[in-house]
Amino acid sequence: MNKRFLTTTLALTIGFSAVGMVQPTVQPLEVEAATTNAQNNTQAVNAKADQLIKTGKSLIGKATYSNSVYKDTYPYKFSCASFIMYIFEKNGIDIGTYNEDYMLQQGTAVSRNQLQKGDLLFFKSKKTGTDPDHVGMYIGDNKMIHMADSKQNIIISDLNGKAYYKDNYVGARRVLPTLLSANPATKGDKIVENAFNYKNKVTMGSTNNEASLRFTAPGYVDFIYRKSGVKLGATNVKELMNVGTTVSRTNLKKGDLVFFNSVKGSKTPSLVAIYAGDQRIIIPSSSGITTRVLMVDYYKEHYITAKRVF
Repeated sequence: MNKRFLTTTLALTIGFSAVGMVQPTVQPLEVEAATTNAQNNTQAVNAKADQLIKTGKSLIGKATYSNSVYKDTYPYKFSCASFIMYIFEKNGIDIGTYNEDYMLQQGTAVSRNQLQKGDLLFFKSKKTGTDPDHVGMYIGDNKMIHMADSKQNIIISDLNGKAYYKDNYVGARRVLPTLLSANPATKGDKIVENAFNYKNKVTMGSTNNEASLRFTAPGYVDFIYRKSGVKLGATNVKELMNVGTTVSRTNLKKGDLVFFNSVKGSKTPSLVAIYAGDQRIIIPSSSGITTRVLMVDYYKEHYITAKRVF
């Protein structure tokens, strides 16, 4: 997969409005929040992994490989990475990206002899560059499910079945339970959950009307935090950036506010996002509520600061 798909689907046609930055012209991810984990332990993680595996298997024979088109309705079209993203989001887990090199930076590293169901497996057959060019999900018994290629589509493969899987293995990342809520859920977990729960229920506009769930970008942020028991009292992005205490980018926690500019180097914010943990951000703008990862070049280059507000 990877770079051509990313370029085709996430071309940054950036513009600005009174409510903030207009995000890439791509259909927002249909992601709901992960249900607060009542028992965030091995049993809960295994149950979530089984759900992921069930969803992945249900798509066998129903999806075809595409490196440039993402289609999340039948007949489905996925790359290897967008297939992984899809089965996670369908089970309430937001990865925030359909690019394997960004997935490789999430969760925690796992050795090959310690793999568990739900772990992400990465491979690299290219002779140039450092980014992986294939990703699958471990399902147990030394097997993975993955969108293989245009001839095989979604298949289940034994990791010792082909030289490719042994010779090109890069590593594995465990994103369960790191992408689930803590037990008990933190204030940040609740903010992130509310942000996702309202993601597809609100309408973005130039005014705020809570009764009709219509908000500006800062209005949406203020609403989500109030629903989570945090009063911000700010009506625009600049005011939001003056709330709370500054935190470093390396110390971000769920529920922190992250600010970006429209012109590199400027200290004037044009965009606010809610940090969702593990490099993921929830971005309200005039085009809707989208999810992304901070590793994307645009967000790295336009990052201003972050604030902890509770």
